[in-house]
Amino acid sequence: MTVVYDIPTTSRPNPHKRNLLIGKLARAPWWLLIMALMVIVFVLNVSDEPPYPVVWAAVKQGIWTTIWVSLVAYSVAIVLGLFVALLRRSKNVILYQMVTFYVEAVRGIPTLVLVYYMALAAIPKLIELGNDFGQWLTWLKVTFVFTDSLRYTLTFEGIGSRLAEFQTRQFPNEYRAILGLAISYSAFLSEVFRAGIDSVTWGQREAAMSLGMTRWQVMRLIVLPQAIRVIIPPLANDFIAMLKESSLVSILGVEDITRQGQTYAASTFTFFQVYNVVALTYLVLTISLSMATKALEWYLHRGRERR
Repeated sequence: MTVVYDIPTTSRPNPHKRNLLIGKLARAPWWLLIMALMVIVFVLNVSDEPPYPVVWAAVKQGIWTTIWVSLVAYSVAIVLGLFVALLRRSKNVILYQMVTFYVEAVRGIPTLVLVYYMALAAIPKLIELGNDFGQWLTWLKVTFVFTDSLRYTLTFEGIGSRLAEFQTRQFPNEYRAILGLAISYSAFLSEVFRAGIDSVTWGQREAAMSLGMTRWQVMRLIVLPQAIRVIIPPLANDFIAMLKESSLVSILGVEDITRQGQTYAASTFTFFQVYNVVALTYLVLTISLSMATKALEWYLHRGRERR
């Protein structure tokens, strides 16, 4: 006689899954939810309370200027930083030392001082040298002799007079500030590019060169595509920092978010209300970019897991 026992088939709870769920909930962006609720509550409470509507109308006029200055300055900084990073890999000792001197010198100067220097010292001096060069061009004549009876004289009076008459005040403050920010960030971005390039192993480069590729082909086709994938997150973080430091252009009278707030506060003495709006505007912009950066990092990490 066979005895059959009825064993219950209900599964036990898996403590490992429970711990994973708790860990995911603990790492969830609750701070973002709290911050968003605080912003919404603040906006709802002051949206109809004077002088906040007028302050917002003044401050929002500088949002596009802030974004435009940040985008242009960062684009120039990326190009210049990549160029500097590639030059630092040169085997020419003199070129390497010169470029390294540039990086270390620029990194050692505060961004505010560099913006002042470019706007009030370097650019006026360059314009002065351009005036002298333009005066020299007005007197320059180049004669081409084809035959004894056929001669052609080339003059530079037009471009020379324009250079000689160009004045410092004709160079907009926006572009002076953009140059200062771009030069400042190019030194830091060059180190980001250098780290990304060094992350690609030498074995891949040697394998590509063994196939007959030149150094430029190896850099363009093998190294840079992989390096860019690695450095996209730090590049995005540096852009967020650039967006915040773009407020420095207000010292030159550029009508960005900060300058619009300063102008309104100075005329109405409502500093508390104005800088609440200014700080909140920058916070919304930077948090939005931070979330976009985190989404990009997640996407890149997800792509690596698939492979």
